[in-house]
Amino acid sequence: MTDQPHIAQQSLSTEAARLLATTTKSAPQYIGSSPRWFMQFLPWRALEAGTFRINRLRVTAPPGRLVPIVDQGAETSITSTALRSVPALQYVAEDFLTTMAHAMSVEQYPAGAQVHDGDGESRFVIVVSGKIEALDQDPHGITVRRALLGRGSHLGQETLDAELTPTPSIRAVTPVTLLVMTRSRWEALTADQTDIRVLCATGRQAPPGVNDFGEQVPDVQSGHEGEVDVPRTFVDYDHTPREIGLNLVQTVLQMHTRVTDIYNSPHDQLDQQMRLTVEGMRERQEWDLINDPQTGLLGQVAESMRIPTRLGAPTPDDFDEMLSLVWKEPAFFLAHPRTIAAFGRECTRRGVPPPTVQMHGSPFLTWRGVPIVPTDKLAVNARGASHRTQVLLLRVGEERQGVVGLHQPGLPGEDPCVPSMSIHPMGINHQAVASYLLSLYSSVAVMADDAVAVLTDVEVARYHNYE
Repeated sequence: MTDQPHIAQQSLSTEAARLLATTTKSAPQYIGSSPRWFMQFLPWRALEAGTFRINRLRVTAPPGRLVPIVDQGAETSITSTALRSVPALQYVAEDFLTTMAHAMSVEQYPAGAQVHDGDGESRFVIVVSGKIEALDQDPHGITVRRALLGRGSHLGQETLDAELTPTPSIRAVTPVTLLVMTRSRWEALTADQTDIRVLCATGRQAPPGVNDFGEQVPDVQSGHEGEVDVPRTFVDYDHTPREIGLNLVQTVLQMHTRVTDIYNSPHDQLDQQMRLTVEGMRERQEWDLINDPQTGLLGQVAESMRIPTRLGAPTPDDFDEMLSLVWKEPAFFLAHPRTIAAFGRECTRRGVPPPTVQMHGSPFLTWRGVPIVPTDKLAVNARGASHRTQVLLLRVGEERQGVVGLHQPGLPGEDPCVPSMSIHPMGINHQAVASYLLSLYSSVAVMADDAVAVLTDVEVARYHNYE
């Protein structure tokens, strides 16, 4: 093999030429930045002093709450305080509730198992884990689903009344663990305490003139003629209204003066540092608006507005259930991009692809005409092969008793491009490092309980074979 002959260089190399050339430089890219659609779709309410008070009608009969339980498998038990979450048990004495808690048995069933036959002994059931569905038959003999119940839900509190009321058929949708009180065991517990059954019946019956949300509605009369006694009424307000303060996202940006003095072309280094820091703060702001326990959206959702998926994957049926809860002018769904993809797969499987609408210059999938807005701030929790998250449906606007964002513009040192963002120079230390305090204030308010629904236990990793 012969060596290739050496060829003498005939011109300036490109590597050497670049030493004399000027490069065109982009600004620093922040891949973690997102469109933050939630903040764009949300109407904002300006505050005067950092606090928003939500005045509502007085609730005279609070609706039932989910029962707080700790799942310990076969050793699962419940406290007397937890049992008081059941409307039928709200007036029962503490010592009896303790006895009842110890008397409830733990039952476990695989998916698809018949938990209770409608013709069998009636029973009061609390779901510890998994999902069950209550089934009934309509007048034509067709089986219909009366309720889908997940963790903390209960069924059959009518069993605790003085009169015998049958429990509907119950089927396990997934593997379930239940706490059960049968009618015969209940009668043995209350054999010498007949007043307990009366208290249960009283607790289960809502006072007259109370709506589904426990509010006392005005006493009015219609359809009458002649000189009749017209009812007298007034509307009472909640004596302890909820107040929401502004959440704070804050940091101190530091920068050496040497950098801003001599490395400021073609990009202003302080401007770029500010831009990227503010971008990160606004990403955290949107996360807090959704997830913060005190001032975020998820922490303000009423328990009656939380529903589980039937089988995990987000289906059109699940989205329709949410629309049945937020039926007064629903504005948009809020979901993780993986959830939207999972919903699209379920729609494709059923042959009902969701339409697309253009908003803010971008396409959005819709369901029943309601846009599905993506956000990566709704976490997807991976547990083994399962990847679970949540979906929200919102009504927005203060005049609609919906969801509103809260901020306080006009702050000292406010960034003109970011309302409620203040920037305060903190001076230069002895190491020639300049510091700037950045503060961003915001939160979200749910004006009424029926303004937000949450679909829980949403599985996003399920795929189908279409071949």
